[in-house]
Amino acid sequence: MSRRLFGTDGVRGAVGTVVTAELALALGRAATQELGGGDGTSAGILVIRDTRESGEMLEAALAAGIASAGGDVLLGGVLPTPAAPLLLARYGFDAAVVLSASHNPYGDNGIKFFGSDGFKLSDATEAAIEQRLADAAGAAPATRVGRIRTLHGTTEDYERELRSRFEGLDLTGVDVVLDCANGATAHVAPSLFRRLGATVTAVADAPDGRNINDNCGSTHVLELAAIVTGGGHDLGFAFDGDGDRMLAVDRTGAIVDGDELLALTALHLRDSGRLPGDGVAVTVMTNYGFHTAMADAGISVATTDVGDRYVLEALRERGWGLGGEQSGHLIEMGFNATGDGIASALLVLEALAGRDLAERSAMQKLPQRLVNVPVADRDAAIASPALAEATALEDELLSGRGRVLVRPSGTEQLVRVMVEAPSDDEADAVCERLVAIVRAGS
Repeated sequence: MSRRLFGTDGVRGAVGTVVTAELALALGRAATQELGGGDGTSAGILVIRDTRESGEMLEAALAAGIASAGGDVLLGGVLPTPAAPLLLARYGFDAAVVLSASHNPYGDNGIKFFGSDGFKLSDATEAAIEQRLADAAGAAPATRVGRIRTLHGTTEDYERELRSRFEGLDLTGVDVVLDCANGATAHVAPSLFRRLGATVTAVADAPDGRNINDNCGSTHVLELAAIVTGGGHDLGFAFDGDGDRMLAVDRTGAIVDGDELLALTALHLRDSGRLPGDGVAVTVMTNYGFHTAMADAGISVATTDVGDRYVLEALRERGWGLGGEQSGHLIEMGFNATGDGIASALLVLEALAGRDLAERSAMQKLPQRLVNVPVADRDAAIASPALAEATALEDELLSGRGRVLVRPSGTEQLVRVMVEAPSDDEADAVCERLVAIVRAGS
């Protein structure tokens, strides 16, 4: 059976066509059979979700599927994705499921699983779950029916974990804007920052089921930049819908991406003796300037495919403690086994230690352009001989001065064209030529 259901971050797609109640029920049953927890002696399977209107429907269907396979369900309600591994560790659950499509529009949703160790499932385990879906007609019935119960106090538990990690962080005098993307961070992020002493202006913090990521959050950071500069604030942080990524804005309105934030935090953790292996894992999208800065600092860099799961794999293989993506996923293994937007924002403030983010000097970025080109079939588009030839030519012309990367999205019908060059004009020109070829072939 070829794996087509799970992408780079679980199952994700349009509600009603790709992600349906029927699929959620079947996945709940198959995952319980594969991961265990259906024998009546389990600690249960945690289910949390973001603020999408489809979340409640999928939650009910998923819970029914888990219970029909004999698993006990604990409903944690609306919580950021990174709360899942933290609550797994706290309560010793058998697994956790997050219902979220991250930064996608409200009409999409997704289903992603965490194992009992707090890590996202391996490719092999996901393939086994898919095989169980295919074999469902001949599967033996469960010997028991599980229970479905509400787990109270989950928001407080998650906030308690964050406060414990940043116990010594005093944000008194920090004037920060938090863009909560009308998503899962809408309650916990402003509350926590205020508890730590910050003056907080919260925006996009009133989710209604349909406004998640709608002209707000980490995919629309210009909105946050205007608020920060217009109000004379010190800085701002923008989370995505499920709270596992974060981008920043300094007081001048400049956007600070994941590469710059990772460089800042890597140097901070290395200088404080808290960077295991003196190494950092990043993806192929990471700016060349990051590699130069880390080399100058004597910090090793491992490069992976795009996707925080691959960054995580590299960290586990090497025993390192820090990794991330340009998009704002930062993973600090000493705290959590996945990206955590709120923790990343606090780590940045810890690294700044009262300094101005606008005065950062952790790395010098090479001009970079990234264009997401909508296509009907991302696999067919990326296989185009004309695109391959043009990509190779442009990359050769930039050799030693920059680079080109053209790849399919792992979650959407997009081809991502990325160009780094010594100047903005050259980066724009190369990118425009490649984008035109992708569009012509689609």
